[in-house]
Amino acid sequence: MPEGDTVHQAARRLHSALAGRVLTRSDLRVPKLATVDLTGRTVLDVTPRGKHLLTRIEGGLTLHSHLRMDGSWRIYAPDEPWRGGPGHQIRAILGTADRTAVGYRLPVLELLRTSDEAKAVGHLGPDLLGPDWDPERALANLVAAPERPLGEALLDQRNLAGIGNVFKSELCFLLGVTPWLPVGELPGEAAARLPALAKKLLEANRDQPSRTTTGRPRPGQRLYVYGRASRPCLRCGTSVRVGEQGDGSRSRPTYWCPTCQRGPTS
Repeated sequence: MPEGDTVHQAARRLHSALAGRVLTRSDLRVPKLATVDLTGRTVLDVTPRGKHLLTRIEGGLTLHSHLRMDGSWRIYAPDEPWRGGPGHQIRAILGTADRTAVGYRLPVLELLRTSDEAKAVGHLGPDLLGPDWDPERALANLVAAPERPLGEALLDQRNLAGIGNVFKSELCFLLGVTPWLPVGELPGEAAARLPALAKKLLEANRDQPSRTTTGRPRPGQRLYVYGRASRPCLRCGTSVRVGEQGDGSRSRPTYWCPTCQRGPTS
């Protein structure tokens, strides 16, 4: 599931493959971009912003993409088979003389003037993995709505950018509270720890092929609660529970330990 750590990995791979090279192939398979041809232009850089990707291209253009739940960018050598999914799932192809970047299942793909990037990402809060990270501002954003459930507030990218459903569940576990605890009821010590802990989790996974919050590399032990419904909590052995919680727009499965975490459960 793409979150801030995996988006930064994707940006790094795309930047390595495309930056400084001239596009020899351009195929954007969404209706409003169907006639756009970027061939002959040089890719300047690929920059992550929260869970967004900004591919900046010569001529003051930025290709903005967002992976959401299951989108991905894959990089292929000239003779390498494309294995990211069936052809009808391809939304973008950017090719150079020696590499081709293919975007699969991209729910957001738009071409902007680089000077207008704020229209796509200007609403985002401080990026946990970006140069604009500001822990005081992130915490102030979170506590500005004290009645809001913590899990919802963490998923709201306007508060801080980069946390998705996995890190939301894991962060709440490490803070010892349920995702439904109102932000205003978060104990002072936990609130003070929250920004630094969130950054630590994402930074620890920014360069890792398999996400872990426990520090244990073995499959089935990499995450404390996420995806562990009815399985023992790795800390206390209680069966992990699962419920539904969203970000204000849609519900998602949310995991917690009823022994290690205090607070409401819906």
